[in-house]
Amino acid sequence: MDKYVDGFLIPLAADKLDQYCEMANLAATVWKEHGALEYYECLGDDLHCEGMVSFEQSAAAAPGEKVVFAWIVFESREHRDKVNAAVIADPRMKPMMTAESPPFDCKRMAYGGFRTLVIR
Repeated sequence: MDKYVDGFLIPLAADKLDQYCEMANLAATVWKEHGALEYYECLGDDLHCEGMVSFEQSAAAAPGEKVVFAWIVFESREHRDKVNAAVIADPRMKPMMTAESPPFDCKRMAYGGFRTLVIR
């Protein structure tokens, strides 16, 4: 069975990591409760490979910023749309979406939905 994945690449100020982790843990709970199959938030660790574009470059990370690579797995694109609509409507998400001082700039986040090519 094919799956569908939402992917994120986020530059994050190092001093906002604790705030981000708190938000990400709540987000993981909400997405999973509404049907996401898997939820991952990963902090960049080994990001440089000679001759390739680094994740820091791709995320346009500035000095003092970390890179978060995250993804959420769904049954299908239709399932993703249904789950995401429920997540957006969940009252636990409102503080995240209206925060005066969010842990990262949403306008700098890369996001996309992906059809799977290989699953093993």
